[in-house]
Amino acid sequence: MRECLGTFATGVAIITAQAQGGGFVGLTANSFNSLSLTPPLVLWSLGTRSANLEAFLCASHFSVNVLSAAQVELARRFSRQGANRFAGVPLHEGLGGAPLIDGAIGWFECETQAHSRQGDHVLFIGEVRRCARAPGNGLVFHHGSYRVADAAPPEQSA
Repeated sequence: MRECLGTFATGVAIITAQAQGGGFVGLTANSFNSLSLTPPLVLWSLGTRSANLEAFLCASHFSVNVLSAAQVELARRFSRQGANRFAGVPLHEGLGGAPLIDGAIGWFECETQAHSRQGDHVLFIGEVRRCARAPGNGLVFHHGSYRVADAAPPEQSA
């Protein structure tokens, strides 16, 4: 199943929130997706064994930081356990205290609407309260590796 899912290229984002103690939590995700335009809803999922699960379950808001192709090291850092993931990362505060990472190419500031355990993950649904974008190429995850998407060749006229 994992190998088949790897054939589907996805964007890469860092999901962030403010924990109850005032610190930040964040992780690299490629499970982010649009759910609805009216109302503006997005979704993402987190494994039930994640050390960050409780913080996200308690957070009123979360932010989705869509990474640029230049932020591959940041994607790697936020996918590892251990050290302070936010050390030295330029950011600013978003709604509900959820950090917004500078240099990302897209930001979605969301109010948590629902969460539901589904299999070995918890599905989070958020209503987008603010969003913004910046120029740049997005980081992609495909076949187990970070990549940079390239434009398809132009369509040949008949």
